[in-house]
Amino acid sequence: MSPQFQALRIPQRGLGTLGGCVRRAFALLGFIAVGFAGLTRAVAAEELDTVRQQRLAGQYDEVIRACQKAVAEQDRSEEWRLMLIQTLLDVGRYPEARSAATNALASDSRSIRLRWLARDALQANGDSVRAAALLEEIQELVGARTYSFRDPPSLVVFGRSALALGIDPKQVLDKIYLPASKADPDLRDVYLARGDLALSKNDFALAGKVFDEGLAKLPGDPDLHHGRARAFSEGDREEMVTSLEAALKINPRHVPSLLLLAEHRVDSEDYAGASNILGRVFSVNPAQPDAWALKAVLAHLARDAAGEQQARDSALKYWTNNPRVDFVIGRKLAQKYRFAEGAEHQRQALTFDPTYLPASAQLASDLLRLGEEAEGWRLADEVHRRDAYDIAAYNLVTLHDVLTRFVTLTNAHFVLRMQAGEAAIYGPRVLDLLERARRTLVPKYGAELQEPTLVEIFHQQKDFGVRTFGMPENPGYLGVCFGRVVTANSPATSTKDPVNWEAVLWHEFCHVVTLQLTRNRMPRWLSEGISVFEETQANPAWGQALRPRYREMILGGELTPVGKLSAAFLMPKTPMHLQFAYFEAGLLVEYVVQRHGVEALRRILNDLREGGEVNAVLERNLAPLPKLESDFAAFARERALALAPGLTWDKAPEDGKLGGEEAYRKWMAANPTNFWVLSETASTLMEARQWEDAKRPLLAIRTNYPGQVGPGSAGRRLAAVYRALGETNAERTLLAEVTLRDAAAPEECLRLIQLATAAADWPQVVTAAERLLAVNPLTPVPYRALAAAGEATGSPTHTMGACLTLLQMDPQDPAEVHFRLARAMDLAGDPRAKREVLESLEDSPRNREALRLLRKLAGAGAGTEAVK
Repeated sequence: MSPQFQALRIPQRGLGTLGGCVRRAFALLGFIAVGFAGLTRAVAAEELDTVRQQRLAGQYDEVIRACQKAVAEQDRSEEWRLMLIQTLLDVGRYPEARSAATNALASDSRSIRLRWLARDALQANGDSVRAAALLEEIQELVGARTYSFRDPPSLVVFGRSALALGIDPKQVLDKIYLPASKADPDLRDVYLARGDLALSKNDFALAGKVFDEGLAKLPGDPDLHHGRARAFSEGDREEMVTSLEAALKINPRHVPSLLLLAEHRVDSEDYAGASNILGRVFSVNPAQPDAWALKAVLAHLARDAAGEQQARDSALKYWTNNPRVDFVIGRKLAQKYRFAEGAEHQRQALTFDPTYLPASAQLASDLLRLGEEAEGWRLADEVHRRDAYDIAAYNLVTLHDVLTRFVTLTNAHFVLRMQAGEAAIYGPRVLDLLERARRTLVPKYGAELQEPTLVEIFHQQKDFGVRTFGMPENPGYLGVCFGRVVTANSPATSTKDPVNWEAVLWHEFCHVVTLQLTRNRMPRWLSEGISVFEETQANPAWGQALRPRYREMILGGELTPVGKLSAAFLMPKTPMHLQFAYFEAGLLVEYVVQRHGVEALRRILNDLREGGEVNAVLERNLAPLPKLESDFAAFARERALALAPGLTWDKAPEDGKLGGEEAYRKWMAANPTNFWVLSETASTLMEARQWEDAKRPLLAIRTNYPGQVGPGSAGRRLAAVYRALGETNAERTLLAEVTLRDAAAPEECLRLIQLATAAADWPQVVTAAERLLAVNPLTPVPYRALAAAGEATGSPTHTMGACLTLLQMDPQDPAEVHFRLARAMDLAGDPRAKREVLESLEDSPRNREALRLLRKLAGAGAGTEAVK
């Protein structure tokens, strides 16, 4: 198993009335694992193999008829009875499945495989008591006749039953599943069992590996393809869909795959598509509980209370206290950010079955995202104690230990949690930024917030991933908002790819406003679009700027229609396409505000709050969806064409490049104002250190496209050219412009601080330092610059703040920082000055300036005595 799986240790714990059965099962594990060499599965009859293939292909009616015929003709093979029961369950004929199971057990009282499937049939009909009894019977039969159940199919059933009774999963894997797999490498049951075990522990990587192993042996098995799809459902949606398509190609009526595809459509906000797929499920199994649960979700999202109740009642028709029904409804609602409603359904699931662990785990997650932390963490700990192999639960309790070491900063509106060292350095700046965002956005949208808002900033990306997604491997996210709770990565996690943390928190707090305003009833594109738009309103350097690749995508027909824009966030082709989705959403909101005014945007949010269907809301406040899409596409195209109109944007034709270097050079020469030609020419000249010649193409780009930002921008490269040429004044002027437009240019800010300090341009020093702090507040350079600016301009309070922060950063010369702080405090009349000068003298007792300051502060007599 995966390293995470192996690293955990199961603590000994009681299991109530099942304890004796569990102990018997433990005792059997070692005995069963012995003597596998030579055991093989009996070769099935040709007719049985044909019917098996029919079931895999979804020909369920034919399978049922063939099985009933074989059973009626007194065929003694349990395979016919097993397939009959399973297929009746597949198509929702639950009472018939129970009868078939009861009859099968009457004719074969020793089969544990029949008992396991009969348990499913009884549960499907709501007979949980009898189903639990069959579980114990399996253990008793194996204990009494161990040698009778050493064939691989029976061992898989014994393993599944042992897991249901709480046996250590690693014991089951090592002593049952793996030996069974070696004994019969072509047995589908063992791959399904191993994969399901990994999925149940949230070990998606291991599950994917297991299902791939199975598919290498059995490529035509839709259940294995579906299992692989589930393994990718929490990460790579494209792979998930590929596996679902493979399963449905083999069996177009494969209910588990259709259900997962329907969930995917719900996630994509394609509710009509989800409903159509559920219709396909009901054509196979009219009573499928998960399908009716998803139907209830769709009704809930449409604010159809009667339809929601009817769907839930249908899901519970045969098994009236089935905990999975409310678990599925609640889990899906939570994925739509309806955490409060989701938590209610998890509580109902636990009312049906207090031991139903998936509901406890989901409820813990919901409560933590609602900010109800005491109960949330208690439940997370309970889930981990009951299932220490569950990776998500293990990650959460480990994270809780990390969070207990965080520092909490508060004011009237926010609770901020951070790593102690970071909180001391820039925690107050975070609170100031959040307060500014609140003062701006709350009145603008007329929101009433549930306060305080909880903000957690993680100095390790893996901790952010666990708090946000339950798993550490979720790169690419900077921050996430759940409504009242915001999680974000610290700037310490973005050293390779600098990010403006102020823009991130402004973006996320905007989500706090809009999600609470709409009660989380807004499409993904609108939520992200407003946040991106409000970034640019707060600071034009924030948000998403139109860049050459975006221009190319818009003009190349890659603009996503408004009705499908939310799906662009769920399954982008590339990371660039995900970034483009954010850009497009922000541009769409900008279009709405420009053409219809911010009042129209507020009306849309209020209508969504009241449960309006999004397309109807857009039509009522803006225009019918087809017109909105066409008008916005024209707006986006106009914006794209307006980017640097003095430049041409054609790329070299493929035949030009194929014609050789000479042909390519001719094409470049014929296109002297082409953006790509100018950019490539500048790069070539800079690599050759021909700095003076490099100016021309860079100035041409810069003049026509001053808004270009990013590491490869003409502005950044031209500043490097000026530096190489020693043209300091031109460099400083340009860097001031670059850092004004580019929100994440730390190296340029550092250089500007250096140049402005040398020129004694203290206002520019302060501006550059503040811009650097918005990207990296964990470097001492900007604080030293602010301290110097404060001293030079007679602003002791600025010097004091900078020096106090520097002292939190373990400075190389603490005596100097203490002295500068003491001097600033003296100018400000702060009585703490004496303490600071004494701190300085403790490290540097011969500092004459410090001694003179001490004498001044302590009085002439004490000072004279002190310096002797």
